Amino acid sequence: MLALVIITGLLAFASSKPCDTEGSNSELLLTLNRNLVHSLESPEGLPNPSVHLGLRLSHHHNQAKETDHLNKLKNELHDDIQTSLSNGQAVTGIMALYSLALKSSCYDLNTISFTADDKSETLLTHLKRQMEQEKEHIGFSHRPLTNYYQYSLGVLALCVSGIRVSNHVSHKLIKAADNEHFKHGETESIDTYAMAGMALQCVKNSGSYSHNAEELNLTLNKIKQKLLASRRSDGHIGNEFSTGLAVQALLAMGSEVGDCSASMEAMRTAARSNTYHNPMAISQTLPALQRKTYLSVKTLDCLNEDDTLVLEPVDPAVVLPSETKVNVMMEVVTASGAAAAYSVDVPKGSSLLEALELLERKNVGFTFQKESSQWGPFLSAVNGEQARQSDRRYWHLSSDGTALTEGKDTHTLVAVTFSNINYCSLLNSLKLNN
Repeated sequence: MLALVIITGLLAFASSKPCDTEGSNSELLLTLNRNLVHSLESPEGLPNPSVHLGLRLSHHHNQAKETDHLNKLKNELHDDIQTSLSNGQAVTGIMALYSLALKSSCYDLNTISFTADDKSETLLTHLKRQMEQEKEHIGFSHRPLTNYYQYSLGVLALCVSGIRVSNHVSHKLIKAADNEHFKHGETESIDTYAMAGMALQCVKNSGSYSHNAEELNLTLNKIKQKLLASRRSDGHIGNEFSTGLAVQALLAMGSEVGDCSASMEAMRTAARSNTYHNPMAISQTLPALQRKTYLSVKTLDCLNEDDTLVLEPVDPAVVLPSETKVNVMMEVVTASGAAAAYSVDVPKGSSLLEALELLERKNVGFTFQKESSQWGPFLSAVNGEQARQSDRRYWHLSSDGTALTEGKDTHTLVAVTFSNINYCSLLNSLKLNN
């Protein structure tokens, strides 16, 4: 069967199943936990602070592996953030995650410093400065330097670390939620609503927001209703990969998300079908399944922790190439509206990334570039047209006009478009099976 791919450029439930037994749920959590620890063994890319957070918020630990990962964060990730700071790049999101990861291991954040403009200051001081710059950028451009997801992470990281968040910084996030600015194009970003909900709930719990307590309460209620209204018939909130953060946010904001709730059951079902094979997805889902949230980091004491998570050796998977071919048709439509069509035959089960690589090797005028991220490779340029966060241009994969998410098969028409917000699709998880 023909699989079609279009690349386009633009600017700018309730569950009917009974509850699982405690034993089966426990084994599922252990499997996810082991998979997350095994992901630390991958030599590719920088150490992921979100993975560290997921491990530290779990009930079971492999202390040796976690300590080794913490040391890698303090060296490799720290150096990468320092380089970005030295180059004048905005690092709000990764710096916030770094501080949350360190805090989750009860590490003294006052001993971590960065240098900018020949001046050495602590991690949290730099994060506060990043947030002030983000706030000022919102003031004159009506959007952060990065995006509201990273802005929310910054508020959350400061608050969880016991740093008073400026009322002006919090107020910008409140107004953005009230004005429904958390969007990917025309689609509301559930991940951003979830992160903003946790951040603002932390601010409320701290008692530091003195501007307008009623305004804060109304915004938290609006965020909660947004999340609940986006719950699909199968129980997922937004999509499979936003449900973990959404459930965390609902738990943080006081919602009763019981063991038999639709969203909990949806995540368990997805986990059993290996939907959460990506470490980043596991790191956000595992805490929610254990009824933990990123706010839980604030009260971790790292005492008397379990150290029983034993890893079994994993034999490397051998994947034999399929003899069945899938014909992939791609159309590239640039920001100017110019279009070009391409075709390539790939083995069934190939990823979209492998299809793009095969097409490029055909030397038919198609070129592309990718960049690494905590989620994996993202599409950054096609035929020389570059995605740029500075002007909110990016490449976007969709199927018949509907955005593809990580793990989705390209069963029908696929499109890649530019838009004016910060979103891309993973390339190595989109399988060509038809």
